[in-house]
Amino acid sequence: CPLSAAANLRPGAEQKVVFITARVHPGETPSSFVCQGIIDFLVSHHPIAKVLRDHLVFKIAPMLNPDGVYLGNYRCSLMGFDLNRHWANPSPWAHPTLHGVKELIIHMYNNPKINLEFYIDIHAHSTMMNGFMYGNIFEDEERFQRQAVFPKLLCQNAEDFSYSSTSFNRDAVKAGTGRRFLGGLLNDTSYCYTLEVSFYSYILGGAAPAVPYTEEAYMKLGRNVARTFLDYYRLNSLVEGPLAPTPKTR
Repeated sequence: CPLSAAANLRPGAEQKVVFITARVHPGETPSSFVCQGIIDFLVSHHPIAKVLRDHLVFKIAPMLNPDGVYLGNYRCSLMGFDLNRHWANPSPWAHPTLHGVKELIIHMYNNPKINLEFYIDIHAHSTMMNGFMYGNIFEDEERFQRQAVFPKLLCQNAEDFSYSSTSFNRDAVKAGTGRRFLGGLLNDTSYCYTLEVSFYSYILGGAAPAVPYTEEAYMKLGRNVARTFLDYYRLNSLVEGPLAPTPKTR
């Protein structure tokens, strides 16, 4: 079951949900460390984490391809499927984890008391540096612009995240991915992203030398992803009242 974290939600109130998945490609081990950083931050005593738990519901599936991970596969499941190409019609027999997560997401989507506002699928990239995102393209220009807000805010919080490497596309080859499928399924208040992080290094800007990623650096990116939700919802007035400034996560 995905991990759920929520506290002090008013009975009967609309639930705003952030759904995060990782490790659909078993060889992309950095995604697990980024996801671990998100989880560790959200369940911590950090004041930002408490505000997020008070206002949002986080559902996290940290490993969508456990059999592939167990076998040491790079991209596929036990049965040889690239699960990130089967979101449109996952089989409960051949793609059980994907099927279960999709069923849960559709159940939430059909519940009028739940608003699934974010879906983020965490991956690792073998050729590009830094962290960056892929988003979707929409005919509605306002929706397209709103989709760019979260990665722009994340760029301010995470020195290793590159907005210039972030791109928005609707490549037909990626139609079966979580980002593409859910971006077409969910309503215009939902934002679906693929979060990518380099397997090897990041550049802080200019002609600076590349900095090798470490497990701790991946987890730090995860912590900065989590804290960016507060900036996003402050901007959109969900969180009211001042909160004392807190230093960036270490």
